[in-house]
Amino acid sequence: MPFNIGIPGLILILIIALIIFGPSKLPELGRAFGRTLSEFKSSTRELVSQDDKDEEKLSAADKK
Repeated sequence: MPFNIGIPGLILILIIALIIFGPSKLPELGRAFGRTLSEFKSSTRELVSQDDKDEEKLSAADKK
């Protein structure tokens, strides 16, 4: 993993985010980030499963 941040780095990022956005906006930003990450994961799963299906079709066609 190229980013080896650690606990002190995460605390610093959280403090900077708190200063920039304020305490009222942080929960909204967290929810938006969580939704974005969830959609990214589901899209990635769909792409991987589609690739698996395509590979199965190709291998079945090669056996014929």
